[in-house]
Amino acid sequence: MRSDQIRQGRLSGERSANLEHFLASMDADRWIAEADLLVDMAHLLGLRRQGIIDEAPARALMAALLDLHDHGLPAEAFDERFEDIHAGKEACLIDRVGEDIGGRLHMGRSRNDEVATCIRIRLKQEIIALVRSLADLRATLLDVAAGHTETVMPGFTHLQHAQPTTLAHYLLAYEQAFSRDAARLREAYARVDASPLGSAAFASTGFPLDRDYTARLLGFARPAANSMDAVAARDFALEVLSSIAICMTTTSRLCEELVLWSTSFFGFVQLDDAYCSSSSIMPQKKNPDVAEIMRAKAGTVAGALTAAITITKGLPMSYNRDLQELTPHLWRGVEAARESLPLLSGMIGTATFNTERMAAEAGRGFSTATELADVLVREYGLAFRTAHRIVGRAVRHGSLDLATLEGAAREAAGLSVVDLGVTQERIDAVLDPRHAVAVRTITGGPAPAAVAVQLAEQKELLARDVAWAKETETALSRAFEDLISESRRMIV
Repeated sequence: MRSDQIRQGRLSGERSANLEHFLASMDADRWIAEADLLVDMAHLLGLRRQGIIDEAPARALMAALLDLHDHGLPAEAFDERFEDIHAGKEACLIDRVGEDIGGRLHMGRSRNDEVATCIRIRLKQEIIALVRSLADLRATLLDVAAGHTETVMPGFTHLQHAQPTTLAHYLLAYEQAFSRDAARLREAYARVDASPLGSAAFASTGFPLDRDYTARLLGFARPAANSMDAVAARDFALEVLSSIAICMTTTSRLCEELVLWSTSFFGFVQLDDAYCSSSSIMPQKKNPDVAEIMRAKAGTVAGALTAAITITKGLPMSYNRDLQELTPHLWRGVEAARESLPLLSGMIGTATFNTERMAAEAGRGFSTATELADVLVREYGLAFRTAHRIVGRAVRHGSLDLATLEGAAREAAGLSVVDLGVTQERIDAVLDPRHAVAVRTITGGPAPAAVAVQLAEQKELLARDVAWAKETETALSRAFEDLISESRRMIV
């Protein structure tokens, strides 16, 4: 195959292999190679529709493009002597149909609007896939939570026993977070869904292109409104990376707890062996390696976002070659989430929770002290700060029995809880973790009735997100199918 045809006019001389490798973007371009062929077909249909290209060369070009679509791009199209897949593919076309025909495809188009369009097409597909993966994960969390609405466990702040809650309430907290991740990705999709095609280098083109037509062919909602912004903007990529980084941060938090919970210190969960590894020297070890690697993947995504922002922050309008270096970070972030979310769903779905151990720990560390203070307020008329001080002083003395509470009340507040009518029987009932959970019935609380409302609401939201993913994917696939069909009709 010929050398890079784009250099042949203005530039001379040969590049070293090291220099070609430095400039090439082929690894990242493999993500968009298929999309690039679709963009070529849409652009060619647009050229023919507007009478910019004659029928005979259009038919020959489309036949070559369809052959590449049906059989795949040859390996030489990814050769690093071409700077990118766009130049490699164009050289492949010229080799097949000659420059007089193959050289006409680029009329009214730059690699700038071409690559921006390809990135947006592939990113839309990846967003849909991530929303689907999040939906599967959320469904798993909801299913597991539904089976544990009365499984009492300790809740923690500062990693200290704080108040009793339930496993369902805990899992729903993560499901809520992942539902917001899906919402962020859906919102980002709407901003990705604009076609740069026809913007050319940045100042559009004198050819009478119909950008609405090509946008529709490629499944976009609309063409990008400003041609300079269309090729220069990467905020859509930053937004998606940011959403993924937030999602993976939540993933990391959940994995951190699974790592802690699976230790003998906690003993709250037994992870399925498939998600664990052993030691090369210590035969007794069962290590939560999948959770640990997933925790690290969150750092990879955060790094990708930081790199992408840093690359973009100093760039003047409009297109700059620096943007080529941003794209691998985008795909790296997407790939980390795409790999992690299904594994996290499987890890949660196959985990075995030690409910007896959770129940045993639920009341430790004076975790029901808050409820005792609340009862002193609700049933015996004390100000909360007074009740808080009394119970806190009793904890300092090491017990919440009636005698200790009475001494604490006299010492800290100058009053008698016995005179108020407090009994040991009432204290025992209040300090039961199940009681502390059962009375928290307000919206968002851990009581089974409150959790049932959360489960119903989240299942409804999940169903909407699943429907959105299905409808959006179907519409995009149908647009591509129609594009291919229209392209085939051109050569019949």
